[in-house]
Amino acid sequence: MIRSACLTAVLTLPVLAGVAPAQGLTAYVRDPGHSQVTFVANARLIDAQGFWDAWTADIRFDPDAIEKTTLGISIESKSVNTHVEMRDNDLRSQRFFDVDHFPTITFVSKSVNPTGAKGSDPMMSNTHLLITGDITIKGVTKTVTAPATLVFFDRQRSTGRVKGTFTLLRKDYDVGYDPPGNPIENEVAVNFDVTFNLPRKR
Repeated sequence: MIRSACLTAVLTLPVLAGVAPAQGLTAYVRDPGHSQVTFVANARLIDAQGFWDAWTADIRFDPDAIEKTTLGISIESKSVNTHVEMRDNDLRSQRFFDVDHFPTITFVSKSVNPTGAKGSDPMMSNTHLLITGDITIKGVTKTVTAPATLVFFDRQRSTGRVKGTFTLLRKDYDVGYDPPGNPIENEVAVNFDVTFNLPRKR
């Protein structure tokens, strides 16, 4: 059950790969040391908590026109990690994510909408957003809307942080296996926390 939950969470991850670059917007990448996508799936015996080790993010952002933002996330489904090797292997199997046939989980944004009045804070602290986009897991694509917060954006350092939480129904994505004796809830909570900055010059 825990394994099923983990798989569901992985699918829920906002995977924004494949987003068409927006004209005139600056391209940012995630800061690997300060970014994570995690999930929690409730089950009868114990709740499953996990994350993905391998994923990339493409963020096109203009602090003066947040509504033009585009997001793209691509996750390697086999990189699911719950700190239990047997469970992780099960999550990679056909019963859950079937990583051999569906190696990638993706999210492509459709809109990023600021909510509430625009403040005067130069760091744009705690700006509330609604991020809507398509999540694809095991070949199934669904549109989701995630409440999010732009924690800050530092114009001088060209770095910012966005985080949010939303719920996915794992069975909508054909991640519906329930281990005997340990049923898993259909709803899986997904959390994303991404610090982004300009790509380093090589």
